[in-house]
Amino acid sequence: MPGKYMLTYFPVCGRGEATRMLLADQGQEWTEDVVTGEIWRKGDLKKSCVFGQMPKFQDGDFVLVQSNAILCHLARNHGLYGPDAREATLLDMVNDGVEDLRLKYVRLIYQNYDAGKAEYIETLPAQLRPFENLLAQNDGGKGFIVGKKISFVDYNLLGILQLHLVLAPKCLDSFPLLAAYVQRLYARPHLKAYLESEGRKQRPINGNGHVESVAVV
Repeated sequence: MPGKYMLTYFPVCGRGEATRMLLADQGQEWTEDVVTGEIWRKGDLKKSCVFGQMPKFQDGDFVLVQSNAILCHLARNHGLYGPDAREATLLDMVNDGVEDLRLKYVRLIYQNYDAGKAEYIETLPAQLRPFENLLAQNDGGKGFIVGKKISFVDYNLLGILQLHLVLAPKCLDSFPLLAAYVQRLYARPHLKAYLESEGRKQRPINGNGHVESVAVV
């Protein structure tokens, strides 16, 4: 249903990108209300968000904030949360792992970029290894991060891997399963079309002013 979904967020990839990739890959249409820093500082929109932060997402008259809650909502509605409670719990576990890595990345980007970048990249393999191991345990790494079908966690994991491939382009060189996983997801027709769109290419990945674009690998 065109116009059913609306994403309200800053003009960056950030915490809105996994939602965008999920919607695009699932053939869903959505609109975006792009929020400038000036609009956000006025405070009215901030007050309308339950926890005072974005992204904000509207599914018809149902309004959500918190990026992981948005992903979970869409996952339930589009068959992206596994076939049973056991797999759904595994997906929750892995998504928590993705969130842990994202928080470390965000702290680097916005709080310690110049002083901390080298050390962050040096310790990054230890952060990526669990995801390589999870892939290896699931059909030898030939499919998705959990189960036999794509899930919301795949979009979230792909998003954080994209960020790190910009930060450290060789970060997956020692992780052949993760590297192949990224390329496999990129090859999905709807997702590929979105990632290669001009709007996506021109969207900064974050707002720190250091890393300005995401290259489609």
